[in-house]
Amino acid sequence: MTTRVALIRHGAYQQLANTPSAWQPFALTEQGKKEVAEQAQQFVNWLIAFGLTAAPTVYSSPLLRAWQTADIYIEVLKAQLPKSLQHNYRHKEINALSERSVGSVANLSIHDIEAILENDPRYASAPLHWKSDTYYRLPFPGSESLFDAGQRVAQFIRNQCQEDWKGQPEHYVNLVVGHGAAIRHAACHLNVIEICDVTKLSMFHAHPVVIQQEPSKDQTEKWRHIAGEWKLRQKGQEAKD
Repeated sequence: MTTRVALIRHGAYQQLANTPSAWQPFALTEQGKKEVAEQAQQFVNWLIAFGLTAAPTVYSSPLLRAWQTADIYIEVLKAQLPKSLQHNYRHKEINALSERSVGSVANLSIHDIEAILENDPRYASAPLHWKSDTYYRLPFPGSESLFDAGQRVAQFIRNQCQEDWKGQPEHYVNLVVGHGAAIRHAACHLNVIEICDVTKLSMFHAHPVVIQQEPSKDQTEKWRHIAGEWKLRQKGQEAKD
């Protein structure tokens, strides 16, 4: 059996400046909503061209920007897919699809987080570029590293392949809407991209990166990238996802 998954980063949202995106609770911007609708329409065109359809359940992170992105995708699927390819779509929030948690310092600025570390005798100063460091975990309750967040998202996908997606029709594509950094690190855990490349890549807002699990006689996990483009991060560009 072949399983396809469209990994979708949320649209542009009202992000606090110089603050880890993490668990910010804010909505998509108006431009972000428009961009999501445009990307969803392009995705519908791709589905039709290849005789595919979106699976009935669309999964998203519970953070508002991801929830809204999934909701817009569902509306476009309902409006633009031929009736023969449509379902009664439902939207399911999944905590495991959230962005990397920074724990008890959520929604504080980078400056404030670094100042807290400096003033707490228990902790070392944060390393340079700590926000985009794959393995660094802030020493606060509830914090994760990006590697941890990616593992959480990848495990959700693995679990779905063994449970809800098992035996589904070959022409289904499962939509998973979440956050750029967590998705990219999940792709590393699934061996779609190399860990050495994860900091070189980003994701376009609302643009699906489609991966496919290949049938395997030896039961090993084999995923490959089949559609959609990763965004190449420019040298020196600030990581916002």
